[in-house]
Amino acid sequence: MFVHAHPDDESLWTGGTIARASRRGGEVSLVTCTWDRGTTRHGELLDAADELGLAREPIMLGYADSFVPESAPGATSFVLAPFDEQVTALVAHIRELRPHILVTYDAFGMYGHPDHIHANRLTCAAADAAAIGAYHPELGDPWQPSSLYFITIPEATVTALRPHLKEDSHLPLTGTPNERIDLALDIGDCLGHKIRAILAHKTEISRSASMKDFGALPRDPQQLFLRWESYLRRDLVPGGADLA
Repeated sequence: MFVHAHPDDESLWTGGTIARASRRGGEVSLVTCTWDRGTTRHGELLDAADELGLAREPIMLGYADSFVPESAPGATSFVLAPFDEQVTALVAHIRELRPHILVTYDAFGMYGHPDHIHANRLTCAAADAAAIGAYHPELGDPWQPSSLYFITIPEATVTALRPHLKEDSHLPLTGTPNERIDLALDIGDCLGHKIRAILAHKTEISRSASMKDFGALPRDPQQLFLRWESYLRRDLVPGGADLA
């Protein structure tokens, strides 16, 4: 189960991992915390999910993007909504789908985005709560995920990108020391699916300064950024579960 803050994050940060797992017959589910059904970006998310081979429609928690209130008209901002309410909602999906692995951002949200940081905290809390039988037993039998995987960016990638970025670039300028990376996946065999999934998010591509900065990168650093997906791993049971 991949838990992402916004539409497009699933493709940009984990598109190759999702596509590969789907191609290999894995049961892959996606939770998107912000934006609501019926919005333009929800439609784009469905197109991207189809390109990545997801058999199950993305689960929308329906909160508002912290910086885009119209993402879910009338809904509370993702970072301001009651945390227990959010944990309960995610636990319900974990107990229903019973994933062995939960994937979300690292504790810094990779580059400090508040919605990414909040998704990390929510996923960690729900992973623990889902396994406790006394926690909302009406949500179903308890389920213990085996491992958490946190999306991160290696320092080596940041170093390779930095010379090609403007001083005011919105792309991330911090990274995780390479020796701390637990899993670095070369998703070259799924790169086409990943790129087409990213391109399905037309609204974000036309709006986002980060996307514009990324599109302006020379081919080699851009390919480096796209081709490798890196994770920190935390096992919740002895032995855990392998993402790849």
